[in-house]
Amino acid sequence: MIQVNDTISLDDSELTFDFVRASGPGGQNVNKVATAVQLRFDAAASTNLPEDVRERLLRLAGRRATDDGVIVIDARRHRTQERNRQDAVERLVELIVKAATRPRKRRPTRPTAASRKRRVDEKKKRGAVKRNRARPGSDEG
Repeated sequence: MIQVNDTISLDDSELTFDFVRASGPGGQNVNKVATAVQLRFDAAASTNLPEDVRERLLRLAGRRATDDGVIVIDARRHRTQERNRQDAVERLVELIVKAATRPRKRRPTRPTAASRKRRVDEKKKRGAVKRNRARPGSDEG
């Protein structure tokens, strides 16, 4: 059982791990041992996630989520299978924690009277500069 926060916990059976050969550091070992980890978590079918968290999670996951709602996390930073496995789980938990925090509702604000006055004054100044560029004697504008 993986505890995400006080209300959300994931069952170990919901996570599937595939081990593949990794590129990068490791010398000859990298050609022989499958140390990279692909973690798959079926967010769409998970009963432990509230509906609003599930929607935000799939949106946050972006390209890491398949069309079926399965999140795939690829971990190959470390040289050992166990460290990569821990890294993948930590990254999934981090993603779920981020999805569990509700975004603040935006409260529309209005510009202050002073800022509106500054804007109008600046426009007038800019217009005056452009007016002064006109040829002397022309009354266009």
